[in-house]
Amino acid sequence: MSQTRPTAVIVLAAGQGTRMKSALPKVMHPIGGRSLLHHAVSAADGTCADHLVVVVRHEREQLVAHLDSLPLASQRSLLIADQDEVPGTGRATECALTQLPEDISGTVVVTYGDVPLLTTETINDLVEVHESSSNAVTVLSAEVDDPTGYGRIVRDSSGALLRIVEEKDANEDERAISEINSGIYAFDAVALKEALASLTTDNAQGEKYLTDVIGLSRQAGRAVAATVTDDLWQVEGANDRVQLANLGKELNRRQCEKFMRAGVSIIDPDTTWIDVDVAIGQDVTILPGTQLLGATDVATGAVIGPDTTLKDTEVGAGAHIVRTHGELAVIGAEASVGPFAYLRPGTSLGESGKIGTFVETKNSDIGTGAKVPHLSYVGDADIGEGTNIGAASVFVNYDGVNKHRTVVGKHARMGSDNMYVAPVTVGDGAYSGASTTVRKDVPAGALAISVAPQRNLEGWVQTNRPGTLAAQAAENASEGERISE
Repeated sequence: MSQTRPTAVIVLAAGQGTRMKSALPKVMHPIGGRSLLHHAVSAADGTCADHLVVVVRHEREQLVAHLDSLPLASQRSLLIADQDEVPGTGRATECALTQLPEDISGTVVVTYGDVPLLTTETINDLVEVHESSSNAVTVLSAEVDDPTGYGRIVRDSSGALLRIVEEKDANEDERAISEINSGIYAFDAVALKEALASLTTDNAQGEKYLTDVIGLSRQAGRAVAATVTDDLWQVEGANDRVQLANLGKELNRRQCEKFMRAGVSIIDPDTTWIDVDVAIGQDVTILPGTQLLGATDVATGAVIGPDTTLKDTEVGAGAHIVRTHGELAVIGAEASVGPFAYLRPGTSLGESGKIGTFVETKNSDIGTGAKVPHLSYVGDADIGEGTNIGAASVFVNYDGVNKHRTVVGKHARMGSDNMYVAPVTVGDGAYSGASTTVRKDVPAGALAISVAPQRNLEGWVQTNRPGTLAAQAAENASEGERISE
């Protein structure tokens, strides 16, 4: 890996991206759990450049607010440059330079806000090639099967870079060239400032082209070069939603491959989605139809899936999670969740605990070895170690105005179809009967019941539902009983 680093990195993000057909700015569209711009800024930030500038224009306030929220590894302050009415990448770069020191020297890298697969390593390698050759300009290029829409790299008979020509300005021979400009450059800062001062808008687009810096640098007797990347995906941009989806799929493929090579078993990578900020330990098994999103962290030996989505969720070692949706939850080691469980934010399940089939939880702490096996809602509750909550139980936490909390102690055995009308506390070791409505605190070791005596109204069906199949069945049963007597 290169040990060089640029003096500054400029990320161009001023465009509207009309082909996205979206109210959301193009660079704000997400893949892999980050916006396109977040990917680009993170790659630039990883170079440890002295300065990092982002050029904005369209939906400026939204982009600046987003940039202010980004957690950069360097903890640096991003510099924001505003592009004015003059169009073009050359003008955008001029605007960026106004945010940098007047006497800046060294290497300035220019990249884009819509190339999410570009890595820090590739940027640093470009800088190393640039500086080792003492170039004024080094452009990152790529060979493609279909160069339509891209600027072409024009070389002389010896293979040296002559110029970059935009497609609308290219002749027939130039359009046949398959080597294209990625738009990612390393510049000598002094040469860049001098060349930018000479840019014009005399071209088919009426823009200040950054590509013209190459020709101007050659005219000034400075060295220019193009270095070809062997990873085309790193320089692919997202101009529409089809390209966005393709980039997302490739990013995910790389994520899955990275984790499999690190000791994670992914049974079906084609149906598994893993965001870039996810952490997964060795010997984890991920079954088909699983999505691990946000900052989810899965510890060694856990089994996730099938058909499970976890976002910003912590999973302990050896836990098993089946057909579950979880967000901002903590699942302890060796715990069991699902199938068909819904863990809402604030759920914490202790070691060896269980949240079972058709259970929804929210803002609740379910202790070590505690179990909520099936068909229940647990909201705003603390359930102690080793306690079992019976089937079809509801923690009634809302009085129509405020939420209230329920506390159930350790090793309690609660009956099925219980209603816990919060705020209420159940003591350690307590029991409750089936269909109990717990409105008052239950002392430790007590049995709570709220069952009225059962009444059987003989002959009710025949009297109130005459002529029905039920009435006929009851009549037949009664007749059978009379005969047997």
